[in-house]
Amino acid sequence: MTEDFTERKARAAGWFRQLRDDIVAAFEGLEASHAAGPLSDAAPGRFDVAQTRRASEDGSDAGGGLMSVLRGGRVFEKVGVNVSEVYGTLGEAAQRAMAARGVPGMASDPRFWASGISLVAHLQNPHCPAVHMNTRMFWTPSAWWFGGGSDLNPCIEYADDTGHFHATQKAYLDPHGADLYPRLKDWADTYFYIPHRQRARGVGGIFMDDHNTGDWDGDFALTRDIGRAFLPAYVPLIERRRGQDWSEADKEAQLVHRGLYAEYNLVYDRGTKFGLATGHDADAVLMSLPPLAKWI
Repeated sequence: MTEDFTERKARAAGWFRQLRDDIVAAFEGLEASHAAGPLSDAAPGRFDVAQTRRASEDGSDAGGGLMSVLRGGRVFEKVGVNVSEVYGTLGEAAQRAMAARGVPGMASDPRFWASGISLVAHLQNPHCPAVHMNTRMFWTPSAWWFGGGSDLNPCIEYADDTGHFHATQKAYLDPHGADLYPRLKDWADTYFYIPHRQRARGVGGIFMDDHNTGDWDGDFALTRDIGRAFLPAYVPLIERRRGQDWSEADKEAQLVHRGLYAEYNLVYDRGTKFGLATGHDADAVLMSLPPLAKWI
C-alpha cells in the first residue's frame, strides 16, 4: 500500500477525540440534571482524566491516549470513555493473530497504527442498562480497516428500551445501505455470545470488524455514523429509568449480570486481548470491568 495515510489517520483520530468530548459532556449533563431517585442528593459525578501511554519493548515512543473515568456518581456507578492513538511494531503473537484473520504483509512489515474510542458504562440504578461502544481504525503498510459498534446490556430488560436502541442504530445505518443494519446486528449477536453460558451478553446492538470496501471516505462516514448514533440511542433510556425505585432483588440481579459481563470481557473480547498483548496501559484496557460484581 503506497498511499500516504497521514492525513486520513489524523482525521480519524480527531473524530474519535471529538466523539469522546461529546459523550463526556452528555454524561456529565445527565449527572447534573438528575433530580429524582435514590442518589439524587449526592454530588454530581465528574470525569477524572489521565494520560495513558503504550509501552514499547525498546522504550521508544509508541503513542497513548486519554482515560476518562467517572466513579460513584448520581447516575453512573462507573463509566469510562477512553481514546487512543498508538503505533509501533506488532510482536510475533499479534502478527500471527493478524495473519490468521487475513491481514496481508505481516511477515514482511509488521508496523501498525491504530486509533479509536472505547466506552463502557455501569449504572447505579439496576433499571438503567449498562452499555458498551467503540469505534476504531487500524492501519498497516499493507492494509487498513474500521471496526466497532455498540450493544446494550440490561440486567432488567424492557422491550421498549431495546426497541429504541435498535431503531436508532438502524436509522443511522440505513443511509449506508438497507442491508447494513441486519448484517451488523447479526454480527453483534454472534460476537457478544458467551459459549460457556450458552447465552448472549445482553440484548444486542451492532458490530463490525475488518471493514474495508476500498472506499476509505465511505467507510469512515459509516464509522462516524455508528458513533453518532450512540448518544440518541442510549441517553433517552437513562433519562427514562434513572429515577425509578429499585429493590435489593433488583440490585442482586444487577451484580450477577455484571459477573456475566466480566466473564465475556476477560475470556473472549478481542480488544481486551489485543490491548494487553501489545503493551497498552492495563488500567485503560481493563476499564470495562464493573466496580462490583457477583457470582452465584
